[in-house]
Amino acid sequence: DASLAEANSFSPSMPTSPSSLINQYKFEDEPELRDLFITVDDPESHITAIETFITYRVVTKTSRSEFDSSEYEVRRRYQDFLWLKSKLEEAHPTLIVPPLPEKFIMKGMVERFNDEFIETRRKALHKFLNRIADHPTLTFNEDFKIFLTAQAWELSSHKKQGPGLLSRMGQTVRAVASSVRGGVKNRPEMFSEMNDYMETFSQKINVLDKIAHRIYKEEREYFNEMKEYGPIHTLWSASEEDIADSLKGVASCIDKCCKATEKRMAGLSENLLPIIHEYVLYSEILMGVLKRRDLIQGELDSKVDALASKRAEKDAITEEIGKLEDKVECANNALKADWERWKQNMQHDMRSAFTNVAENNLHYYEE
Repeated sequence: DASLAEANSFSPSMPTSPSSLINQYKFEDEPELRDLFITVDDPESHITAIETFITYRVVTKTSRSEFDSSEYEVRRRYQDFLWLKSKLEEAHPTLIVPPLPEKFIMKGMVERFNDEFIETRRKALHKFLNRIADHPTLTFNEDFKIFLTAQAWELSSHKKQGPGLLSRMGQTVRAVASSVRGGVKNRPEMFSEMNDYMETFSQKINVLDKIAHRIYKEEREYFNEMKEYGPIHTLWSASEEDIADSLKGVASCIDKCCKATEKRMAGLSENLLPIIHEYVLYSEILMGVLKRRDLIQGELDSKVDALASKRAEKDAITEEIGKLEDKVECANNALKADWERWKQNMQHDMRSAFTNVAENNLHYYEE
């Protein structure tokens, strides 16, 4: 709410055209030096006796020394992206891993495997990989490197390897946390505030998502009605000689409005709907990250309780507590750093999306 108030406090001397206002925003969270460039393109259908699926070409260009080559080209299917996301969450449980598009995106609006669906997914997968590439920690994950560089058979072989140490540790954390009743007792205030923030954010972004989709649906219905309405006046003019020119003029005007509405709809579907929905998914991811942090905290709390009730095992448990305190500190620092980075990206994307739509609306009404 404070950021909205700030956005309204423009000086009277500032230019007021949409382009001028947009140009005043300085997006400072763009990385200055990049050494990893990823492109997702060239979707290709594959039909087998068992299934039909799409693969995408993933082209990587890099100057990093840990890569054997400066350029790689591989093909990946959606399941490979899901595998990468799960490996990143497993290895970095308290970092904010970007969301993937859902299995069936924008249900009810597009059919699976039509051109619009495939292009929407391609853009989302491209953004997913580039968000990871721009992340200060996730970008150096070994599974991410393998995803970008390994041929299909190599990736398949790598996937078959058993769960690593971090995964087993995660299972231990979940097992211990499931035995803890009454939630986390000693959660730092900062993370309680984060949790409250995300609950509010989740509610608001879900409402925005529903409203945006409803507006898009209404615009599409309006557009479809106008498409039928214009030709009616043209046909009518053929039987009304006295007002034929006027009717043709109305038909021409409706046609122009129809085209303007179509452009406006394209602006909504390209600039607003995907951004809002991405942050709906982000809200779920953030809630999951906070829960995983709480699980680690819960394990620490259970050990503290065990120390109080089992004096005989004091030395051994004290050592475990020391390690868990370090682990909680690492988790806290990782999440705090990533939290600020995520908020900056979210505010950047939201501001960009809404200013875009505002400009499109002004152009629409000018037309």
